[in-house]
Amino acid sequence: MVNRPITARWAWALTGSGHFFTESLDLIRRLDAVDLFVSKAAAEVVRMYRDQMTLPKGSRLFRDTTASAAPVGRFYEGYYHTLIVAPATSNTVAKCVLGIADTLATNVFCQAGKCRIPTIVFACDSAPELETRAPAGMVKVYPRRIDLDNTARLANFEATEVVLSLADLEAAITRRMERLGAGDG
Repeated sequence: MVNRPITARWAWALTGSGHFFTESLDLIRRLDAVDLFVSKAAAEVVRMYRDQMTLPKGSRLFRDTTASAAPVGRFYEGYYHTLIVAPATSNTVAKCVLGIADTLATNVFCQAGKCRIPTIVFACDSAPELETRAPAGMVKVYPRRIDLDNTARLANFEATEVVLSLADLEAAITRRMERLGAGDG
């Protein structure tokens, strides 16, 4: 018999993208009961934003330190009602599309899917031309056709909502909160 938590939590996977990273942290701070899953690449980005890494009280942080990504077992134990992968690099999106689960972020995506846990993915490479913040300031990036195609393919996955902007991410989280509040899970 599995000991399930009294209240299911948000799961949030961070990948190695700096694109809307600080804004994602702002959204994380608005949530109650959130666990962060930090890939090795995300840990490098976290170091750049360490001064902004204040998290909500009761948050837990899981780092990509085990070969089998041991923390993913919590998905099978009913700990989470929602997974958010934000911001999601084109590398993470491609691996998710192909079913490759070799990082903590891709592994939690895979396990959430197997457990039918609703997932929101904020794909960074969402338009042919974007501006993103780099350590030295704003830069233009031009996602490749394969990156855009993978983002579109991921949007067709069951129980997965792909969002293409920060406003869309915020709206998707709000809708999910409303569903949870209404008891629709």
